[in-house]
Amino acid sequence: MVYFVGAGCGAVDLITVRGAKILEKADIIIYAGSLVNPELLKYAKSDARIYNSAEMTLDEIINVMREGDTKTIARLHTGDPSIFGAVREQMNRLDALGIEYEVCPGVSSMFGAAAALKAEYTLPGVSQTVIITRMAGRTPVPEKEDIASLAAHGAAMVVFLSAGMTEELTQRLIEGGYDENTPAAIVYKATWDDEKILKGTLKQLPKLARENNITKTALITVGGFLGDKYELSRLYDARFETGFRKAKEDGQ
Repeated sequence: MVYFVGAGCGAVDLITVRGAKILEKADIIIYAGSLVNPELLKYAKSDARIYNSAEMTLDEIINVMREGDTKTIARLHTGDPSIFGAVREQMNRLDALGIEYEVCPGVSSMFGAAAALKAEYTLPGVSQTVIITRMAGRTPVPEKEDIASLAAHGAAMVVFLSAGMTEELTQRLIEGGYDENTPAAIVYKATWDDEKILKGTLKQLPKLARENNITKTALITVGGFLGDKYELSRLYDARFETGFRKAKEDGQ
């Protein structure tokens, strides 16, 4: 069995209990060495075979899985495998080979960043939508998902894999509809020991990145959810009736 395991966003103790147990029993571990905290390899058995996928091609990764088909294999991805994890192509290759696999979710860096910022992406009266995207680079983005088009919604936005393109990103977001003074933040290596949080406005993003020498391993968040104005949730409003409590007419 091959297990695709979300390693979490950095801190060793943010891997799930299920994920840690898979690592402990794995005969083979293939981990994303450029992004996964190497401290997680302490969960590995003393005789486990360990491969760093940062140094491997897709064919080489699949060959290790195919040759170890009778063993327990942990494919350790950063964050959650479903977000920019290049996991589908591996699954399809395993399907073709008749090799079974399961997925163990993990804590995405977008949630690690929100925790670092002490922020809520879905504030009532501000935004009830979160857009997860990236700038086009070596990997293209579908034309209809151009970042300026997405900006027109004014929703909370989390931008992956774009810390080295803050000048263009800022320009495109403003062209798309965000005000240049929209709150924004860069979170470098969320939940790692060397985490860095840079807050400002959209127009300040390039300067913040440049002055702090941030070009990779960072998330960019943009939107009113980082501001101070929002509406209280009706979920806890004393005048709002739910399936668990009656409304109180006096609101007390």
